[in-house]
Amino acid sequence: MSDPTTQQRPTRQRSALLAALANCRDFVSAQDLHARMTADGTRIGLTTVYRGLRNLEAADAVDVVQAGAGERLYRWRPGTGHRHYLICRACGHSRPVDSEVVEEWAGRIASDSGFAAVEHTVELTGVCAGCQPPTN
Repeated sequence: MSDPTTQQRPTRQRSALLAALANCRDFVSAQDLHARMTADGTRIGLTTVYRGLRNLEAADAVDVVQAGAGERLYRWRPGTGHRHYLICRACGHSRPVDSEVVEEWAGRIASDSGFAAVEHTVELTGVCAGCQPPTN
């Protein structure tokens, strides 16, 4: 896997971070990612993980959401352009959702207001089918 943070020289730790993040199915915190990496035998500091994730975010290589306590969660972005997700509040499972209408709306607001470089955040949470209590 190539390093999307091309302004930086590739390192063993950066490559390990990219591989670990790409193997996460759902969003993951920096601390959880660090714990997974060290459990797999990768020698990497938590500060290095945070720095690497910030660099990936700046390179638009990850999607980022805010957890309930304000913690940032990261997910590898498989393609270009950001995506929006529906995230389970119980287990953290996430799935991308069609957000074309949101993108069109944000573009229209930017155009109508005369603002440039408009960014937006849309957070969708719920309880997935696997976490819902059985109905009688």
